[in-house]
Amino acid sequence: MVLHVGKNLTCPDRVPSRTQSGKTCAPVAVPLPSAASSPRVIAVSNQKGGEGKTTTAVNLAASLAAAEHRVLLVDLDPQGNASSSVGYPRGSVEDGTYEVLLGGRSIAEVVQNTELSTLSVVPATPHLAGAEVELVATDGRESALARALAPILEGRGFDFVILDCPPSLGLLTINALVAADSVIIPMQARYFSLEGLGALKGTIDSVRAALNDGLSIEGIVFCMFDPRTNLAQQVVAEVREHFGDLVYETVIPVNIRLSESPSFGKPALLYDIESKGAQAYLQLAREVLARIEQGQAA
Repeated sequence: MVLHVGKNLTCPDRVPSRTQSGKTCAPVAVPLPSAASSPRVIAVSNQKGGEGKTTTAVNLAASLAAAEHRVLLVDLDPQGNASSSVGYPRGSVEDGTYEVLLGGRSIAEVVQNTELSTLSVVPATPHLAGAEVELVATDGRESALARALAPILEGRGFDFVILDCPPSLGLLTINALVAADSVIIPMQARYFSLEGLGALKGTIDSVRAALNDGLSIEGIVFCMFDPRTNLAQQVVAEVREHFGDLVYETVIPVNIRLSESPSFGKPALLYDIESKGAQAYLQLAREVLARIEQGQAA
């Protein structure tokens, strides 16, 4: 598959011919492998805040969508940052993930379009902040999201479902891990990030043993990476030694365009396709797709 960065993808008809930063979207061909034939649910999770979780969920989803895969982004974080990053700021919709989990609405009823024709989103509404408490009293509380996703997965309307998890290990994150096929773990190359990685790995193991025996780690990606520091290099080396090939070769650099794009309600590739951040997430999409293909061939 070839990713054409041009009118029909990163500059669709509803988007000006120039990105927000003023860069013209020039046609660029980037080869990407094809995705799995069946829908794949990927949770993007890290219990520690500030690790690049939402940035990764949004920009990986957009990069896969730009490669003409049908992608659904599900915002499970009460902060709603993934929603606002694709054009749905807090309070702009009445129904979203809370209503799907607890309000009796189906995902099909709350899915919203984005500027990328192949990227849809289930946004977070303000009520989601109370979902952790309310889910405690419900039957099958850990699998509410899996039940909600089942109809759209069976219908195969999407190739990928990307779940943006909150920065905690509460019931919303547990729901994501129960519903997911695999987990992508974003992290910074810092000491405290190693502790968060260990805690999340323990949670994944527990969920796999008790609730979802098919759950696996899709990969670990370093975000906001600054190669100039010795500490960053040491952390990367330690994680690679322990997790081996699970660590992606692609690293996401510190990049101002990645920080700016959410304020304009756009993924980085719609804001500035030429930025190092946008290009890094396109490269990450290549790795994700290539690994899936390798797994299918094995």
